[in-house]
Amino acid sequence: MQHKSPIKRRPSTRIYVGDVPIGDGAPIAVQSMTNTRTTDVDATVAQIRALEKVGADIVRVSVPTMDSAEAFKLIKQQVRVPLIADIHFDYRIALKVAEYGVDCLRINPGNIGKEDRIRSVVDCARDKNIPIRIGVNGGSLERDIQEKYGEPTPAALVESAMRHVDILDRLNFDQFKVSVKASDVFLAVDSYRLLAKKIDQPLHLGITEAGGARAGSVKSAVGLGLLLSEGIGDTLRISLAADPIEEIKVGFDILKSLRIRSRGINFIACPTCSRQEFDVIATVNALEQRLEDIITPMDVSLIGCVVNGPGEAEVSHLGLAGGARKSAFYEDGKRTKERLDNNDLLDNLEAKIRAKASVLDAKQRIEVNQIESN
Repeated sequence: MQHKSPIKRRPSTRIYVGDVPIGDGAPIAVQSMTNTRTTDVDATVAQIRALEKVGADIVRVSVPTMDSAEAFKLIKQQVRVPLIADIHFDYRIALKVAEYGVDCLRINPGNIGKEDRIRSVVDCARDKNIPIRIGVNGGSLERDIQEKYGEPTPAALVESAMRHVDILDRLNFDQFKVSVKASDVFLAVDSYRLLAKKIDQPLHLGITEAGGARAGSVKSAVGLGLLLSEGIGDTLRISLAADPIEEIKVGFDILKSLRIRSRGINFIACPTCSRQEFDVIATVNALEQRLEDIITPMDVSLIGCVVNGPGEAEVSHLGLAGGARKSAFYEDGKRTKERLDNNDLLDNLEAKIRAKASVLDAKQRIEVNQIESN
């Protein structure tokens, strides 16, 4: 039940995106990006609110034009989650969204023109306490770096990143994080490993353009899992050709699997076989949908038979071990006297999980109050 992760995080400096702490041991933030047209304010606000509902810590919004900057102003007024503005080349857009309250700028300093333009953006960011994310992508390296290396390599991505880092260092600005994303897992992982040794700032992780929902989730889990297991990474985005809400869910699932950060229910379920006494797959899928609003970290095991059921239930907050017609029910690792009818599991389990979540929430509040009072 919610064991502590053995992973030792890479030391880094601390920045804030809005009120979300990044780096220096802060919880790894999970973010996504809107895919609506930014100028469609209502659609973009609706998507941001949906992302916030499933746990997004930060949301990035593309701001390619002055019209979208004006729309950003209206969007920012209607949402609570911190917003990052994704900007390329036009420094005036960066200045405009800074005026409108952006929480972070995703902008590569070297791509926005002459020194005076770069300085104006950095000075504005400093004055308004707005951090910057340097975002290097294996598919859009500078031409001279492409010619030097011939193809994207870890050294090429890191050289590009350090080119932008050096600009901020020269301007005495240290409130930034960096990403070196690539669509190839090995390229991305090796790039982040190399960069992690060169700078102290937080790192934003991602396997860019990872693919569709299933393949992209697998690719991201492999790549980010390798880095996170080594303590590398302070924020992350799962880049899927899918609903952005799925990016948030997958991101938390990856963190949950490594015991780095828990949010919501960790369902432990068997892959099923002929021994199952109830429909495990249908039950788990239905409960996941019904209980998306539960953010309390808790383990719930749903095992279709008595071979592994009791063992998994003994290390879960709630557990079910399938039996003929009725299944054994466990709470806090102990078998209760109650047996649940296999024909009426969904409503019964949902009610019990919600009740347990309330108990755990109350317990956590008491513990927090005791800590604060001491």
